[in-house]
Amino acid sequence: MVKQMWADPNLNDFYGRVSRIEKAHAKGYGFEARGTMGRSTTWKRERSGWRFVKPLALVLAVGIGMKGVIHFYVGAQLYEERVTQLLAGEGFDPVGGALMQADPVTLAISGALSEVFKK
Repeated sequence: MVKQMWADPNLNDFYGRVSRIEKAHAKGYGFEARGTMGRSTTWKRERSGWRFVKPLALVLAVGIGMKGVIHFYVGAQLYEERVTQLLAGEGFDPVGGALMQADPVTLAISGALSEVFKK
């Protein structure tokens, strides 16, 4: 790039920065904004303990919501019978039975759905 001397010192500063960037590009350096997906191999993802919290909270919310919907759909008596059958089963059935037991949140969701749909 041809360096031109302008009357405005800001333009001199600008062209000086452009020149440095072009030299760095010629040497193989890259300029990537932080947090973008680039081609740089030196880019490292920010480490955060919270990156697993949001997906885990979503899975828990969906799971508890599904329990509430199933409790509402099949009814309290049949739901408890099926959970009792799971608890008496073999292998992983007792684990599933323990997870599917009606907790207060499940009962609240089922109650809210029964109010909405007047079952």
